[in-house]
Amino acid sequence: MAEKPDAIALLKADHRKVEELFQKFEKAKSDSVKTALVQQICTELSVHTAIEEEIFYPACTGQIEDDTLTEAYVEHDGAKVIISELLASSPENEFYDSKVKVLSEQIKHHVKEEEMRAEGMFAQAREAGLDMEALGDQMAARKKELLAEFKANGLPTPKTRSFTGHKLDQSQPVAAI
Repeated sequence: MAEKPDAIALLKADHRKVEELFQKFEKAKSDSVKTALVQQICTELSVHTAIEEEIFYPACTGQIEDDTLTEAYVEHDGAKVIISELLASSPENEFYDSKVKVLSEQIKHHVKEEEMRAEGMFAQAREAGLDMEALGDQMAARKKELLAEFKANGLPTPKTRSFTGHKLDQSQPVAAI
């Protein structure tokens, strides 16, 4: 019987999968491949942020540095804004590839902060003695549910926790200036 991954191993596996998808996107030439990869990236990130925000982060509350946790929520929300933009766009949009690149850079930063050896979120969570096996079981089950739900119904509109929904006005596109 294969050993089930603990919470951190599960989250790190998600990180590696998304990094690989971003690398594939960088090499992609055709619009159809780019579209498919962006759909995969957005799905993986949507599931990942959901299981972190629903299960892992609440378990970390009061156990790790508050700033680490609140910054992670804001980083997720920033990624969700770009995910929403990408899902409503296509490779023909002049900013499409750039939005994928910026999303990739944001995710790399976020992953680095979570995975830092001494002071990262994962290190702090382990140090606090959280039950990583139990959290891993809960997160794996929720991940399975979300993947099935998203496959059946498509990705839902991202929900942000830290962004308050300020109204933005669209200015002239760069090409028009």
